[in-house]
Amino acid sequence: MTTDPYPRPAHRPHVTTDAADPRQRGRSRGLQLAEGLHGALDAYDRLFALAGIGPHTVRDDAERALDAVGAFRPALRAQIEGIADGARVDAWQVAALNARTEILARSRTVPPGECSTLVRRLPTSDGGATRVGVQTWDWHVELSSSWHTLDSAGGAHRYVGITEHGILAKIGVNSAGLALHFNILGHRDDRVGGIPVHVLAALVLEEAGSTEHAREILRDAPLTSSGSFTLFDTDSALLLDLSPAGIFEVPEAAAGTHLRTNHFLTPVPSAHEKSWLYQPDSGERYAFLRDRIERDPVERPGQLVERLVTGPGEPPLTCVPDMDAPTGRRWASLATVVLDPACRTARVLDGTPAEHTTRPWRTLRA
Repeated sequence: MTTDPYPRPAHRPHVTTDAADPRQRGRSRGLQLAEGLHGALDAYDRLFALAGIGPHTVRDDAERALDAVGAFRPALRAQIEGIADGARVDAWQVAALNARTEILARSRTVPPGECSTLVRRLPTSDGGATRVGVQTWDWHVELSSSWHTLDSAGGAHRYVGITEHGILAKIGVNSAGLALHFNILGHRDDRVGGIPVHVLAALVLEEAGSTEHAREILRDAPLTSSGSFTLFDTDSALLLDLSPAGIFEVPEAAAGTHLRTNHFLTPVPSAHEKSWLYQPDSGERYAFLRDRIERDPVERPGQLVERLVTGPGEPPLTCVPDMDAPTGRRWASLATVVLDPACRTARVLDGTPAEHTTRPWRTLRA
């Protein structure tokens, strides 16, 4: 019998919502996630406290983030308020979940987790080419019961993927055939005040019909925090460093290949990176994955997940938690996600890449 590397719920929630009115769309989510969302709030309250961020500061940050969202996209604020209404919590509490990256940027005590992304141009049977991506979502094991798969319709585009309870979006693909992988980065000027990066992910998935359209949306958004979006459709791919210093395009790591871990890959934001957050780990993972792809290129979609499987003595593309470590320092690959924009599908594994043949996958179609 194989022992699970970390605790997971027996049944992962799947949320489906379809409403033209954004508040109703959010309320439907809140109703479906009410019990789990309360658990997520409790878990983040503990993380914020461990990070030395008091409840008054959390509430103030959350309300400022919610105001920023409302000023830029009132419909996204309405969705957040709808989630709160459906789950019977205050709107600022759901806003705190959506701005958790920006709020936690205040702290050195609770560093963020790590994620690894690979997007590859692959040949098709008719002699053409397409793009497929894979990513681990690595986060605190204490949140292993606080995420779900999602099918959201009612905005400009339907989208499917994964996100945390109460958070509008994270990783997914939309009905226009635009896919988005999401990694966290760290800049010394990260703060609350702009559109939280998780809300930006929802904005792109709901509104953007192409990589260029996504770029235009992001350049218009007030941004005071950091992250990386790997955006791709069948014809193009765009890897971006997002930061308070601006948005910068990252070149391919190799022909037809984009790679991302958790450090900036362009010089301007790199100059003010919080290098203590991820280094040397992020650089080691990036170099290991790049060298692995160069030695053994991916030629078929099924090989993508295999490239993220690592074991003892290798940089942790597959992240298995040390359950003896203290709270706030137990990271795990909570999910592995494969995005295929040609098929408009997100395939989700509730587990690490190393479990890709032993645990079931859920396929979602936008």
